[in-house]
Amino acid sequence: MNPIVECIPNFSEGRRQEVIEAIADTIRSVEGVRLLDYSADKNHNRSVFTFIGNPKAVAEAAFLSCKKAAELIDMTKHKGEHPRMGATDVIPFVPVKDITVEECIELSKKVGERIAEELSIPVFSYEDSATKPERKNLANIRKGQFEKMAEKLKDPQWAPDFGKPEIHPTAGVVAVGARKPLIAYNINLDTSDIKIADTIAKLIRERGGGLKNVRAIGVMLKDRNLAQVSINMVDYEKTALYRAFEMVKMEARRYGVNIVGSEIVGLTPMKALIDVAEYYLQLENFDSNKQILENYLLQ
Repeated sequence: MNPIVECIPNFSEGRRQEVIEAIADTIRSVEGVRLLDYSADKNHNRSVFTFIGNPKAVAEAAFLSCKKAAELIDMTKHKGEHPRMGATDVIPFVPVKDITVEECIELSKKVGERIAEELSIPVFSYEDSATKPERKNLANIRKGQFEKMAEKLKDPQWAPDFGKPEIHPTAGVVAVGARKPLIAYNINLDTSDIKIADTIAKLIRERGGGLKNVRAIGVMLKDRNLAQVSINMVDYEKTALYRAFEMVKMEARRYGVNIVGSEIVGLTPMKALIDVAEYYLQLENFDSNKQILENYLLQ
């Protein structure tokens, strides 16, 4: 057995390239880890990294990258469109091969405990690692963001899972957990009215009575003067990308607004795109295992 784990940490830095590269170099320095992708968004002021490897190596890279972020990112000076609560905002572990979700949960707790002990950064366990139902959803944990997190931690209901109930003065707090593959999917609208994006986000997300396994917020892309519906597709196998796209398109029409484009942040499972192709091309009797060249060659 050769277990492989994927880790997709999000850092609160999307503008200073030297900081982003320093974090990338830290991850690359860990033997047994392969950095697959990293990208940054200046409007969100956020970067997303994707790396894989054996559990021990991935855990080390996750910890060291969190440490590097704490050294280089000061949350008291951070401004961006995306909600955030720490220099390292979230560290998810995803099972890829020869490893279970339960083992990833244990891995996340070991990393969380180490971050709290060695870096003095409070840690919340979230998603499949959550210790309470209200902590499963990252949005619940992050509510109030960095600016209100010090006060939030004083509430016994929101005491961190690891560490003291005191935020790190510049690195804030971090959520660490295990989860299924998630797709970060953004849809851009031809309007500068952020209220329209906010309204659509509330309508399409599960919490607002919309699509299951969908979380969404409205974001302003100031450099393009466009409003964006920023989406997390929590389970793409149960709610496909095209469903979110079509619902956003339908709701946008009510305001005379169109979609100008969409983007996937980081890596995505091939099946998620196959589902989209099958829907829009109206493919009949299509077998992705036999009719997609790459899949066929891997059999």
